[in-house]
Amino acid sequence: MTWSIVARDAATGAYGVAVSTCAFAVGARVPYGGGRIGAIATQAFVNPLYGIDGLRLLQEGRSAVEIIATLTAADEGRAHRQLHVIDRDGKIASHTGAACIDWCGAVDGPQVSVAGNMLAGPEVVQQTLKAYIASSALDFDERLLVALEAGEKAGGDKRGKQSAAIRIWNGEPVPSIDIRVDDHTDPLTELRRLWRVAHQRSVPFQQASPSRGRPAGVTDRAELDRLCTEYAASWNSRHPET
Repeated sequence: MTWSIVARDAATGAYGVAVSTCAFAVGARVPYGGGRIGAIATQAFVNPLYGIDGLRLLQEGRSAVEIIATLTAADEGRAHRQLHVIDRDGKIASHTGAACIDWCGAVDGPQVSVAGNMLAGPEVVQQTLKAYIASSALDFDERLLVALEAGEKAGGDKRGKQSAAIRIWNGEPVPSIDIRVDDHTDPLTELRRLWRVAHQRSVPFQQASPSRGRPAGVTDRAELDRLCTEYAASWNSRHPET
């Protein structure tokens, strides 16, 4: 009932997951990840422990192939699950259980994987991957969004649409971008609107927050306002509304 893309941005080393489905609040259950370690999407009959335990395995430096094998071996419901992983080396592995509903499957490219189930057809994942590869000049978050939009144009979830999300990790355990549409008649259009809103203040605010490399973050309010204003002006000049 879902299709998603997991990827590593070669330019920045960031990891991301973008996902869309005909179900409520997909961003709360499917995407997991962390800076410098990798990303996971668990879907179909979602097993959230794939995300929790998978993150631990990524932190231990386990490969994507090892993680898939470990998680599915411990799960008696694995025939109903779909899972794909990108590890700290950018390697990909995926699992589509035999009981997942057609169309279901996965495709991958360099440092990117697209997987889905209960889709209109294989063209959904194929076009998602094609759009992602073709849009390498875009910022990573917009590239993921464009990829989802291409998958929806190719048919998307065959039951309809309700929610969508993008999560990105730039070197930290917490996401640098976490945009979710939980319930909407046109979730990807709403996701694109929220993506623009996020870059007006939320994204630069997150960049100024405490991190491992800068534990205190920016605490001067005037300085924070200046940073956010300058960021938004620069971003808007590069992303004019069409």
